[in-house]
Amino acid sequence: MTISGVEWIRASITYRSLAWGALLLIVASCFAADVWAQGPGQPAPLPTLPSLTEGDPIPTKNLLQVFRDGGLLMYPIGLCSIILMVFVFERAISLRRGRVIPRPFVKRFIEQVKDGRLDQDQALALCEENQSPVAEVFAAAVKKWGRSCVEVEQAILDSGERVTSRLRQYLRLFNGISTISPLLGLLGTVLGMISAFNAIAAQGEAAGQRELLASGISQALLTTAAGLTVALPALIAYLFFSGRVDRLILEIDAHSQDVVNAIASDGWKDKRKAASRRASRSTAKAA
Repeated sequence: MTISGVEWIRASITYRSLAWGALLLIVASCFAADVWAQGPGQPAPLPTLPSLTEGDPIPTKNLLQVFRDGGLLMYPIGLCSIILMVFVFERAISLRRGRVIPRPFVKRFIEQVKDGRLDQDQALALCEENQSPVAEVFAAAVKKWGRSCVEVEQAILDSGERVTSRLRQYLRLFNGISTISPLLGLLGTVLGMISAFNAIAAQGEAAGQRELLASGISQALLTTAAGLTVALPALIAYLFFSGRVDRLILEIDAHSQDVVNAIASDGWKDKRKAASRRASRSTAKAA
């Protein structure tokens, strides 16, 4: 891992720690405001459930009503959820093993190259016809056919970097959504609590302060809940697809090494041919 990657991870952890710390401060201020509203020396009343007579419906809210109660910042959080859903499906399709590393093509290509049934032009035509990421790496190696192992491996490394960058496409988007969504929710909660306290201050000593405060805080916390609801799937998707990309890259590297040994001038194939020629000469001399 590079130094910039470590610094980025540390910064991400710091931002999330600050977000959780601010959330704890908000919750503590809620309890302090509740105690302040009761006045000194007054015991806190026990919570009571609303009395429901038989046949009365239980009060519920649909998702659209909850979305409206959350305020304006629910709209960017909702947009993040839509973007996340779209690109999760896109990555799930694009990172299928059969699409990145088609087993029939890889098995047939490596066997034919090892057996000498393909020359450079035929092998390059097969790779261009397949058009998979592993075929792109193989094509870069085939273009260095007959060169040394170092040159062939360097061509594979250059092509592998391009393929890796394409496979990791949109993964930073998942990580960004997992970081931004809780911050948007926290911002919405702070703004909602400011609005609730301003309403209480404007009301003065009138009755219903506690009800107004509880209503304002409950609506303000909706954005935090929505942000966390979007951030958790985004983080899970980022970790899942990052692991899949790493496994695919390792498998491509293993298959590429077989191709290097088969087509390089100093690969195991040419060494085996030289050893067989020396063995035949020694046999002829002995005869």
